[in-house]
Amino acid sequence: MATEQKFKQTEIGLIPEDWDVEVFSNVIAINPKRDIKKGTTARKISMQKLIEFKRKIDGFELSEFKGGSKFQNEDTLMARITPCLENGKTAYVDLLEDNEIAFGSTEFIVLSGKDNLTRNDFVYYLAISPKIRRIAIQSMTGTSGRQRIQADLLGDVEIGIPSLEEQKSITKILSDFDSKIELLQKQNKTLEAIGQAIFKHWFIDFEFPNEEGKPYKSSGGEVVFNEELEKEIPKGWEAKPLDQIANFLNGLALQKFPPEGDVFLPVIKIKELRQGITEQSDKASPNIDKKYIINDGDVLFSWSGTLMVVIWGEGKGALNQHLFKVTSDNFEKWFYYYWIKNHLRTFIGIAKDKTTTMGHIKRHHLTVSKVLVPNDVILGRMNEIMKSFTRKIIKNKLELRRLISLRDTLLPKLMSGEIRVNNLEASTE
Repeated sequence: MATEQKFKQTEIGLIPEDWDVEVFSNVIAINPKRDIKKGTTARKISMQKLIEFKRKIDGFELSEFKGGSKFQNEDTLMARITPCLENGKTAYVDLLEDNEIAFGSTEFIVLSGKDNLTRNDFVYYLAISPKIRRIAIQSMTGTSGRQRIQADLLGDVEIGIPSLEEQKSITKILSDFDSKIELLQKQNKTLEAIGQAIFKHWFIDFEFPNEEGKPYKSSGGEVVFNEELEKEIPKGWEAKPLDQIANFLNGLALQKFPPEGDVFLPVIKIKELRQGITEQSDKASPNIDKKYIINDGDVLFSWSGTLMVVIWGEGKGALNQHLFKVTSDNFEKWFYYYWIKNHLRTFIGIAKDKTTTMGHIKRHHLTVSKVLVPNDVILGRMNEIMKSFTRKIIKNKLELRRLISLRDTLLPKLMSGEIRVNNLEASTE
């Protein structure tokens, strides 16, 4: 619940009258002392395990400790090197046991709250707030491409700090948003896994239900030898090239289509496939051919650099080169989406074999990649099952976008005191 706003003028500008101006390093521990003996086997978290603009850390490995940053549960890990910091690699540690110390990249700055001054969860949200991110990025020095945060400069920054009770209220609101976001992301990951398993069961293992509801292949379903694939496939099925069941539209060199004043479309590159549209996303004219405009629910496939295929749910954008927008006049979205996923590992292997700095596949790799098309009866039955998965995934992605937008709008306002809270029951609805 919002309270009446009263502010005072300070050296850092207007802040709520009951907040204090503090030096960052006086209220937040920077690289606090944590002990691991060299040679000890411990959990290690690499930079790759920090996902752009996500609170959760994506796993760990066990490794012998020889050096690096050290941290425990409720510490915040902030990437201190370019471009990881700009890309949003800041995370909250919550995957360890009580009193366990882990280690990770030397390119982490570890942040922690100080007793009776700052809560650990408040420190995390402070670290990802636009003001601190901007100051951290501006403090970077070093050669191009290898710039790093200067921890001393960050530590000297003056910030407004609310009471511990208000910190608790602020982080409750933001944490509720993040928990709902993480739940939806987990649901989509589960839906993807189930969809992939069903697809494999039907189209790779040929165990789709026969007329009696029994697994086709293991129940003696009739198969014929396909010379092109050099294997047996169900009778009545046929093999087709991947680029015959779907259209693969390559994007534009969008630097040639600059935005027109304040009117623009965000440019969708490989980075946006990983982390969505951000303030750092490039901008392009909205007056490009409409076939190059991306909408929610489109299937996008990056064929260069980091090869991946996604169902888009981040809003309207412009299709950049090195990405395919995949469509079909004859097949449902799930069909070509899962067939691309089925061939993705092969495509990644092809790209890794390239001698260029950015590995890629070519059009003919789509032609030589085969797809099995069943008869209309089987395809119709599969449509009924799989369409529900893609619809749910898209619906979740739209809700994710709404929640992320609300959280990102509230974050700077709560952390600056522009919006005040006086209870722990604030809702994310």
